[in-house]
Amino acid sequence: MASFNKVILLGNLTRDPEVRYTPKGSAVCDLGLAVNRQYSLDNGEKREEVTYVDVVLWARLAEIAGEYLKKGRPVFIEGRLQLDSWDDKQSGQKRTKLRVVGETMQLLGSRPGAGGGTGAEMEEGMSSGGAGSARSSSSSGRPSAPPPRPAASEPDDDEIPF
Repeated sequence: MASFNKVILLGNLTRDPEVRYTPKGSAVCDLGLAVNRQYSLDNGEKREEVTYVDVVLWARLAEIAGEYLKKGRPVFIEGRLQLDSWDDKQSGQKRTKLRVVGETMQLLGSRPGAGGGTGAEMEEGMSSGGAGSARSSSSSGRPSAPPPRPAASEPDDDEIPF
């Protein structure tokens, strides 16, 4: 039987990101995300429900989140569900926690101090304008070198208008 594990969330941060590093040097960032749902009852009364989701980001994506995100900022996360289980040292009981492992992230809204733009695009830590997005890099957590640019006299196929 085939399986599919994909989560797409758009919400606001409930707290500032917490970035730490593993003993091998990989960055890990824990986020709290509040996702709102608005609906109407049969009698027309409007209701809102909030779901709080724990998200973990790794490598360069974790560093970007720690640098650019703050409590209250909107963010778009794509990732997968992961169930963690452990034995509680105090009570001895088995504990579990379902959380999202973020694989891509888009920063939404304007940057603090900016005049109302849509954020800065970050692909592997490089800035290229447009809507803010970031994608996790290799397991080493180091960004790869940018692709070589063609010489000015040689137009790129993407730049030809026809």
